[in-house]
Amino acid sequence: MFDILLQALVRRGIWRLGVLVLLAGLSACGSAPPRGRVGGVEMGASTRVPGISCAPFARELSGIALYGDADVWWREADGRYSRASRPELGGVLVFQRSGRLPSGHVSVVSRILGPRQVLVTQANWVRGQLDRDQLVVDVSGRNDWTEVRVWYPPVGQLGTHEYATYGFILPRRPATPEELARATLPAARYALDTSGRPPPRARGSGR
Repeated sequence: MFDILLQALVRRGIWRLGVLVLLAGLSACGSAPPRGRVGGVEMGASTRVPGISCAPFARELSGIALYGDADVWWREADGRYSRASRPELGGVLVFQRSGRLPSGHVSVVSRILGPRQVLVTQANWVRGQLDRDQLVVDVSGRNDWTEVRVWYPPVGQLGTHEYATYGFILPRRPATPEELARATLPAARYALDTSGRPPPRARGSGR
C-alpha cells in the first residue's frame, strides 16, 4: 500500500512532500515485514523512500555532523571524531569508493552481534530504500573490518560481493538500540531536507 501511494504522488509531481507525510505515519501504520534470518537473528524491515541518500540519513541517525559524499567522511572525520577498526553502537561504517559504489557508502551500526558481525540501519543500499537492522560481516584477513559482505534485502540473503571499507567513525554521544530505533523514521524525514547544512536532529527529536 505504501508503494502504491508513493507511485501516485510521483506521477503528480509532489513526491517529496508526499514521502514526508507518509513517513510521518509509518510509526502507526507499520512498514514492510522483516525478511530473512541468520543464526536466530531476524533482519529488520525495509521501506521504500524515493530520493533518500545514505549520507544525509547516516548523519541524522548517528548525530555525526559530516557532509559531502560518503567516501570523504573518513578523511573529514580526522581530528573531529574518533575513528576505530571495531564497531560501536551508533557508529558509522564508511565504505570506500568503488565501481559498485561510485560515491562510497555509509551505514549506522544498530546492533553488535559479535566481533565480526553487526546489524546496520542504512539508506539507499537498495536504491530509494530504507533498511533497518541488516547484517554486515567482517571478512577481512586481519579481522579489522576493512572488507565486508552486506545483507541484500531483495534476495533475503548475505551478498556475495566483498566491499572495501575504512572503518568506523564513532559518535560523541553513545547510542542504545532503543534510541536508534526511535530515531530511524525522524532521520529518514530529515534526510530528505537537503537545503543548507542543518545539524543532525533525529536523535534529539524524541519521537
